[in-house]
Amino acid sequence: MEKIFSKLNDSQAEAVKQTEGPVLILAGAGSGKTTTIISRLAYLIEVVGIPASNTLTLTFTNKAAKEMKERSLAMIENVAYPPLLCTFHKFGLLFLKFHIHLLNRQNNFVVIDTDDKKRIIKKINAELPTPLIASEISRYKNSLMSPDDAYKQAELFNYKQIAEIYAKYEAYLHENNLVDFDDLIALTYKLLDENPALAEATSKKYQYIMIDEYQDTNELQLKLIQKLCTSHKNICVVGDDDQSIYGWRGAHIRNIMEFDQDFLGTHVFKLEENYRSRPPILKVANALIEHNRSRLGKKLIPTRDGGEDVSIINSNDENEEARKIADNINKLLNQGVHAEDIAILYRVNVLSRSIEEGLNRAGINYKLVGGLRFYDRAEVKDLISYIRVITNFHDDFSLKRIINKPKRGLGKASVDKIELAAHANETSIFEYIKNVSVADLTALVKKKNTATLKKFIKDIEYVAKVARESTYEFIDVLEDTFHLKEIYKGMQDEADRVLNMDEFYGLFRDFVKKNPEQSLDEFLNELTLQSDQDQVEGESIYMMSIHASKGLEFGYVFIIGMEEGFLPLIGDGSDLEEERRLGYVSMTRAKDSLTLSHAASRFYKGRRSDLQKSRFFNEAGLMQGSLKLEKNTAFKKGDLVRHKLFGTGRITGVSKSGREFKLQINFSGTKRDILASFIEKL
Repeated sequence: MEKIFSKLNDSQAEAVKQTEGPVLILAGAGSGKTTTIISRLAYLIEVVGIPASNTLTLTFTNKAAKEMKERSLAMIENVAYPPLLCTFHKFGLLFLKFHIHLLNRQNNFVVIDTDDKKRIIKKINAELPTPLIASEISRYKNSLMSPDDAYKQAELFNYKQIAEIYAKYEAYLHENNLVDFDDLIALTYKLLDENPALAEATSKKYQYIMIDEYQDTNELQLKLIQKLCTSHKNICVVGDDDQSIYGWRGAHIRNIMEFDQDFLGTHVFKLEENYRSRPPILKVANALIEHNRSRLGKKLIPTRDGGEDVSIINSNDENEEARKIADNINKLLNQGVHAEDIAILYRVNVLSRSIEEGLNRAGINYKLVGGLRFYDRAEVKDLISYIRVITNFHDDFSLKRIINKPKRGLGKASVDKIELAAHANETSIFEYIKNVSVADLTALVKKKNTATLKKFIKDIEYVAKVARESTYEFIDVLEDTFHLKEIYKGMQDEADRVLNMDEFYGLFRDFVKKNPEQSLDEFLNELTLQSDQDQVEGESIYMMSIHASKGLEFGYVFIIGMEEGFLPLIGDGSDLEEERRLGYVSMTRAKDSLTLSHAASRFYKGRRSDLQKSRFFNEAGLMQGSLKLEKNTAFKKGDLVRHKLFGTGRITGVSKSGREFKLQINFSGTKRDILASFIEKL
């Protein structure tokens, strides 16, 4: 008991002790949210006597899950099986491994990442913008819409095309035994929804459920949680409505705002004591967020004393801004501040370019979080594709990526012929090449390539045999057999690519050492679940978007681009209240020092533009001015309107959003909140 409660304040302790029924813990930034949730888990297991296997704790990033797991295990003693504490997607992965056969799918499926998804879509249709199609397919899946449903609701021709692409995409995933990120949640819900007995059994297994970062859940995740609560209402969620910043990817703030309506009899606890930031930082953050109307209401109370006032950097343009920030960072480094305790945040990724150049000129090491991830590099993707084929010979998607790496003299036309022949014979490419006669194969490719392809298949079988016998030795045998480093021989960046491959080999060996019992496909699925925040480590300052910074903290934070149009972002359906929450999140990342920077002009989208200071300076009480005239709206409830992306819809509500007007619009069953200036009346 003492171990659990010694570091908790009164509000945290009360929340920990409320074990039965629905619980909403409103946890402000830096208020000890993680401490509270792991203490509650330890209390359930150590004091109440709930078996660890009957608990389920879900969060959103591997980094958060890893930290919570390590800290909770340090508080729990004598547990035969550790509690299940993982991301939503990891839970979906584990669940599908056991139950996907109920959907007539095989459990040795491979999880594809966003890049794989886009390549599949591009192959199906290269005319429409791939990111748009990928986004719409994701939206359909998270709305539990089948390709037929999507086609029926589409009013515009382009969206009927997207629905057809969606159908072909789904067929491809089924044929190749693949699932995408959205499937991990959508198929898990589908299984629970279509099998009431399974939902009941799963709910009885996980009798105490906790959800971290609840404000980031979307509609489908809420439905999944409700299924997991089929046999009980012991659901505890921790979150902060003021940090709901993922509306653009489907997160719904109403989940936390209306939690007490979804789960009747809710006990609400507010954690307002902030252990992270100095008082001057909290003063401006509190002042800014109070301008939002859609919030449950709380105020961060500082527990640390002192601290310097929030600084403002005024610059004529982005180059001057970069120089000033680099000078400030050099001063901090010369004073002994650790590089990794400094972060530069921005609302729009393109703003990083001028700062990167300024840091390079000043000789300051930096790491761009959310740039090209290690696992997205071509040479690493090739290695992953080899391992995928070795674990699943029938993975045509991965086989086609590596069939000519290193070069085996095969052009795209030859590979297409082989694929068509394999499909005609109702078999995978691997099985077709293995079993087809030399004469039949020679009819498709050049004679010299026939022997090469047959050897390629035999080599894969040999390496797969080694993998089954010794996972640790496998990676050396893979390189010795296929000489993958030779793919990049003579390239300008050969050294960098080989270094990346060696890094991957090292990561693989480390994984095997730490997880000797786990198989290759478990290693692959762990890779697919990596997130941007898993990059945050090492001796360099960090640069990242505000979205990527959520959940992190740094001693010294610089926020650039504090101008109207950048922060807040105005246009493309932006929501001013969510923009304000982004400002609040960015400010509350800072522990000791916060610097806000704006430029009078920036070179953006091919031209230089004069800019106004962000209204957030004024709203946070930092300077006068920066006011914008309110716009009137000619729209009213019931109007039929059109949006350039979402098509035709009907207004269901009109509300003020700061100094803008926000329209609630029903687009054929899909509801969106969009600023009036982006809507055309029909």
